[in-house]
Amino acid sequence: MCGIAGVIHKGSSSDIGQEMTSMLHALNHRGPDSAGFALYGNADQNENIMRFKVAERDDLETGFDIHRKIEERKTAVETRLRDLGADIGPIENATEYACRCAFRHNGEQRKLADYIEDVEGVEILSLGSSLELIKDLGGAREVASEYSLDSFQGTHAIGHTRMATESDVDIRSAHPYWAYPYNDVAVVHNGQLTNYWNSRRILEHMGHRFKSNCDSELIAVYIADKLEKGICLEDAMYSSVKELDGVFTYLVATHDSLGMAKDTMAAKPMVLYESNDFIAMASEEVAIRSIFPHEIDTTDPYEGEVRVWHN
Repeated sequence: MCGIAGVIHKGSSSDIGQEMTSMLHALNHRGPDSAGFALYGNADQNENIMRFKVAERDDLETGFDIHRKIEERKTAVETRLRDLGADIGPIENATEYACRCAFRHNGEQRKLADYIEDVEGVEILSLGSSLELIKDLGGAREVASEYSLDSFQGTHAIGHTRMATESDVDIRSAHPYWAYPYNDVAVVHNGQLTNYWNSRRILEHMGHRFKSNCDSELIAVYIADKLEKGICLEDAMYSSVKELDGVFTYLVATHDSLGMAKDTMAAKPMVLYESNDFIAMASEEVAIRSIFPHEIDTTDPYEGEVRVWHN
């Protein structure tokens, strides 16, 4: 079933960590297995922010040796960043197995991402100048508290609550998905793509890499590929409605935009609230009302509809 949500503030910053936590908590009944946030802060175009994990939560139960491996992996990440000439800050521990690092780097992002992920046990969750992607097992409030997200300031965000149906309950299978290795592109999705494997093979033949078997990641890579070719976000999303089969509603975010798309059957729900300076959307209206407790007017996007907003 799953639940998705998105917010964007036009021309200003807000407490988007707190807002997204409230929205996802209201959708917890749609997906209690994991919660994920793609938060967009005030970007410094000269700085990269990398969120990565060095183990799965369950790995911590395997004994003392895993703690040694975690420290070795963090040291290896730092060493490899320096090997590529990056000017790095300290590696911060969000949890025992999830880390954050800010650094400056003028080289090719794909080369850097591939080199980091070549470290055994390391997986990059997001890399960009404004995107910070956080996902873990448990409900939204539990994850937000563990990662100290309530104080996160930014312009827009998307989030997801997951009910596992076809894959494992682990961080790798949780949403959102970052479009590896593209800067600041992330997706959340409710639905199922029936032409996932064919579409994935086409993108892999073009040189794209996938980090999971989740169809939501396909949407992220598909959109990033279009953007790399100079196609605007709105046109890329219209193409996805035509070329991706199945029932789906998805939200995609870039460094300065938030988009929403529904397939032509419109089987997966989406509710939209829009004002002059703020837009919120979610699988259920209760999520929007969690941050707007007063009376509001909402709409349901039509089948095949695509909308894009810029901050």
